[in-house]
Amino acid sequence: MSETETSSKGCPTAATAGGDRLTRSFFDRPVLTVAPDLLGRVLVRDEPGGPVLLRITEVEAYDGADDPGSHAYRGRTARNGVMFGPPGHAYVYFTYGMWHCLNLVCHPEGRAGGVLLRAGEVLHGTEVARPRRVSARRDHELARGPARLATALGVDRSLDGTDVCAEPAGALSVRSGTPADPAIVRNGPRTGVSGPGGVHPWRFWIEGDRTVSPYRAHRPRNRTTAGT
Repeated sequence: MSETETSSKGCPTAATAGGDRLTRSFFDRPVLTVAPDLLGRVLVRDEPGGPVLLRITEVEAYDGADDPGSHAYRGRTARNGVMFGPPGHAYVYFTYGMWHCLNLVCHPEGRAGGVLLRAGEVLHGTEVARPRRVSARRDHELARGPARLATALGVDRSLDGTDVCAEPAGALSVRSGTPADPAIVRNGPRTGVSGPGGVHPWRFWIEGDRTVSPYRAHRPRNRTTAGT
């Protein structure tokens, strides 16, 4: 099957959906430049059950050593090593003992940085995503929140370090989509971030999009009762 074809079921292939694949140079930029530029782009999750296509509508930037809210603030560890590059890879972490979250690594290699994908609209593959998100009452809730997004796309730690710029495309890739109009892009404090990092207005979203998650200020949470 060529890159201009569709599947026998009429579905877009992971190779063609959402426009051209974003190259490594897109991610090899400051994280605060990349984060708002990801809004409106299309994340493709390719898997045996069929591709799931997600239009990105909400993100948060994390600026490594310059950001107390970042996993990489205190330096490199076995857990956060992917954040130090090269850019254009997936950083997947496990939180509260039950949820995965998906980030895209930015900055030149050696300088940690990443963009957390907080929410998106499932454009294709709803039939694949919905069985994973049985509690979602409506389709716009399938990926409304970072853990819900990862769950809907079947993302777990096995995808940590995945090259989203690989040729040919692998399990994850990012397509050009239709970048959000800057006039409707908003920013504000990151959700649930405490301490000095809590003041950074590094959450970006598309105003009025119903897939965007509600803002929640940080509050201490019990690991046995935490949700998304």
